[in-house]
Amino acid sequence: MMSLGLRRAARGLRLAPAALAVGGGALLSLSLAPWHLLFGLPVALAAAGWLVLQAASARTAALAGWLFGLGYFAFGLSWIIEPFQIDPERHAWMAPFALVFLAAGLALFWGVAFGLTARLSRGAWRVPVLAAVWTLAEFARAYLLTGFPWAGFGQFWIDTPAANLLPWIGPQGLGLLTLAAFLPLALIRQAPVAAAAPLVLSAAAAAAVPAPEQAAPAGKTVRIVQPNAPQNLKWHPDHRWEFVRRSVAFSAGAPRPDLIVWPETAVPQLLNYAGDTLRVISDSAGGVPVLLGIQREEAGAYYNSAVLLDADGMTTATYDKAHLVPFGEYVPFGDVLARFGIYGFASQAGAGYAAGPGAQVMELPVGSALPLICYEAVFPQDVNAAETRPQMLVQITNDAWFGTRSGPYQHLVQARMRALEQGLPMIRAANTGVSAMIAPDGALLDSLPLGEAGYIDASLPKALPPTLYSRTGDWPVLLLCLLGAFAAFFRRRPLALRS
Repeated sequence: MMSLGLRRAARGLRLAPAALAVGGGALLSLSLAPWHLLFGLPVALAAAGWLVLQAASARTAALAGWLFGLGYFAFGLSWIIEPFQIDPERHAWMAPFALVFLAAGLALFWGVAFGLTARLSRGAWRVPVLAAVWTLAEFARAYLLTGFPWAGFGQFWIDTPAANLLPWIGPQGLGLLTLAAFLPLALIRQAPVAAAAPLVLSAAAAAAVPAPEQAAPAGKTVRIVQPNAPQNLKWHPDHRWEFVRRSVAFSAGAPRPDLIVWPETAVPQLLNYAGDTLRVISDSAGGVPVLLGIQREEAGAYYNSAVLLDADGMTTATYDKAHLVPFGEYVPFGDVLARFGIYGFASQAGAGYAAGPGAQVMELPVGSALPLICYEAVFPQDVNAAETRPQMLVQITNDAWFGTRSGPYQHLVQARMRALEQGLPMIRAANTGVSAMIAPDGALLDSLPLGEAGYIDASLPKALPPTLYSRTGDWPVLLLCLLGAFAAFFRRRPLALRS
């Protein structure tokens, strides 16, 4: 039965505002890749501001925020059903539950933000308070319970002048600026000047920030290999070596590059038993070092790893993935749940992978690099965690799990953001695409499209000087939002606006 508080909140919200909340969230999600339909952004965020302004209680506001988040995440993260279609006979029935539970769970962060805003402030003050508290909720979503910052507001702005702010204020700062610019549009009828001013000022700030300088070539060539192995065939005994042979053939092509990079889990063997395979790979590379993804076992623990092979097929450096995907690469309480046949989707042995020690810079023939395996490129804090600044980022990934609709493109946007935030080039090798050489300004210098087998020989650019965000991380934006929330707590009276 519905609790008394929830029934009261539902009665307070009514049907039309509830539909506005869900619809507004869905409209906002169209600002994400691959659509980037930004025309709906001001309408959706103005609707969010209006919902908070009209809420008669914190419970009503919280329900409105939860419904807004439900619409946003259900549409924006609809790709989450794709992993369940790899083995549909076993897993397809779970897909709708996974989408609903994921969207409903993430929406709780927004519901808390809306409800807290209504409790902390009244009248027009609710609009700036919502910008601060909503950003705090996004911080919580990015950091708590291993974090899941996918579909953050900063991702709307790739390929626009606003993206030039990322090296200065990072993704959370750009998200805060987005909310501060568009939420006041909820007040457009009462105070048009005050409502439009933040948008005008934000646009001016974005236009005033110069684009990052063009990086000079480093004089090195990297071959990025994309075998295009569909996930339902990638580990199939009758097909898995076909994709290895394909990658071997791509690696053998002339002229010779300075480094060859294969994607995540490119070799369907444990590293412990892959000596002969690795020698074949090195022979095909003609003495060129190869960085590739492979699984390995050590002391009974299994790791999703990136290894560097020398000309003899010997492993000279190893990186173990540290930020694992919950329910994908490991299952919480996995030892218990494994007794009931519940394992991570991407886990090929045991109940899941073990986590590596964290960010580690690897020396490659083309310079020092910070390896990122798949999901790790979603987390700017993981990139900032390296003890020394590398000369480049390298992401190896298997986006076949994400299907061919929105997931791979959203993942690519986040990879481009990490390069732009750090002022570092990124080498990105993706099993099914999009593989690319990404410039330090986030531009795609060369790429292979989704769903195509092949390789590119891409010129590696030099790194740009360290960015402000690479030095400060998220701390300035977090402290600013906390200051705003505390100010709202100590000032709870209506704000009179005059246009």
